[in-house]
Amino acid sequence: MTDTDPTETPPTMPFLHMKVAENGDSSIAPELLDGFVRRVVSGDTPPIWMRKVEGRITGGWFTTLPIGWRGEWHESPEPQWVIPLSGRWFIETADGTRIEMGPGDIHWGADLDTSGGKGHLSGQIGDEPCVQLLVQFARDERDVG
Repeated sequence: MTDTDPTETPPTMPFLHMKVAENGDSSIAPELLDGFVRRVVSGDTPPIWMRKVEGRITGGWFTTLPIGWRGEWHESPEPQWVIPLSGRWFIETADGTRIEMGPGDIHWGADLDTSGGKGHLSGQIGDEPCVQLLVQFARDERDVG
């Protein structure tokens, strides 16, 4: 059930989009997720803004990056949403861009088949582990759904 007021502007959600650039290197940049509609979640609750996660989900993981953890050059294992729940981490792409993320930041990782398989660097930041939720998709779903 939807309950949309045509005068309301649907929200957008900022996220960091990591992908393969035209030159074959990984790149990351902020983008906005759109397509939100007002829907009732359940029962008689008032409608909220929602956007369905499209695509074939192949796995979900809770992960913890220990203090000092660093992942040398690697590609994302699958197209995936990465959502930090606590702590902080970073990604550095082959184009030299470094982004730091913490709770409330959302990242779509789809740097598959980069030049030479270089992908990106990543690592934990600060004095507490970085706890994350990863939601992985089939490899053919590289675009944000």
